[in-house]
Amino acid sequence: MSKKKKQDVLITSDNVTEDNILKETDISKDNIENDTEDEKKLQVDAPERMKEWRIKNVKKRHLAKRILLTFIAAVFAISFLLPTILTMANSFMSSAEISSNYGVIFNKYKQTEYGERDTDYISEKVNLKLIPDMVDFSQYSTVLLKSPQYLLKFWNSVILVIPIMIFQIVVALGAAYSFMRFRSKRREVIFFMYVAVMLMPFQVTLVPNYIVADWLHILDTRWSIILPGIFAPFSVYLLTKYMRRIPNSLIEAAQLDGANEWQIFSKVCVPLCKGPIASVAILVFIDYWNMVEQPLIMLSDADKHPLSVFLSKINTGEVGLAFAVATIYMVPTILIFLYGEEYLVFGRCKRIENTA
Repeated sequence: MSKKKKQDVLITSDNVTEDNILKETDISKDNIENDTEDEKKLQVDAPERMKEWRIKNVKKRHLAKRILLTFIAAVFAISFLLPTILTMANSFMSSAEISSNYGVIFNKYKQTEYGERDTDYISEKVNLKLIPDMVDFSQYSTVLLKSPQYLLKFWNSVILVIPIMIFQIVVALGAAYSFMRFRSKRREVIFFMYVAVMLMPFQVTLVPNYIVADWLHILDTRWSIILPGIFAPFSVYLLTKYMRRIPNSLIEAAQLDGANEWQIFSKVCVPLCKGPIASVAILVFIDYWNMVEQPLIMLSDADKHPLSVFLSKINTGEVGLAFAVATIYMVPTILIFLYGEEYLVFGRCKRIENTA
């Protein structure tokens, strides 16, 4: 082959390689540009996707927690409400149905000749029924119409509890206002004594109350229960802690307007304490409505005993009446709790911060 042909072949081959290289470089530049644009988009979209993913995970976790907490709350609610529901449902059953369902539990114990206790079983198992086979109102007619002793015990409870609740709140408001307005070492010592007495078990103060009632010659009267209840320390402690949160600016503003101590107490402090007063009233009512030890020790006359004491003495042969009386006994506490639920559970009252 001649030299000219070789040079032509080399030139053409060089041209081809240069053209291919230029084309490949252009393509690679385009690909690099496209890749950089995609990477930029990914870099821009990545945080947003991460946020969305995190939000979804957080929502799933919150949903799982809510479902779990709802399930646990439902289990506790059912377990707490089941005795109340069973009592109300069984109060509408006849005596024969109650005996057939709960004969194992409520049947009388018999004393054997060897000093042992034996049971005469009516059935081998207990049937818990929420719906009676046949609704029977005979228990309520017996309690409300044929047996006045049940209503007498009910009104004994009302006569004891209502004065205690009213006057305890009145005394507690006055004591709490004095502890809030006039602070000194002596008053702090007295308040500490209130707290110490409040933390003592009830059985510790029962004997001194009995001795004082005997000394005042009010033993075996309703005053032996009412007077210690009026001066109970719990309501004083609760209202004092709340009143001390009232800003001094409100009291100073009332003083600048010419208000005296009674006007500050009645028109500033008491209106701000409506929530705690309602809470104290509910707690005091429920506490003394269920009292058993005080009447048993202070009142020797059974005709003055409240219904809470009488419930434990109902004959086992009158189990149906026991269910009806227990249902009637629960009605006032349930109504008061439902009425004051917002104050007691959620604490819904006028906030001092909003009024200031």
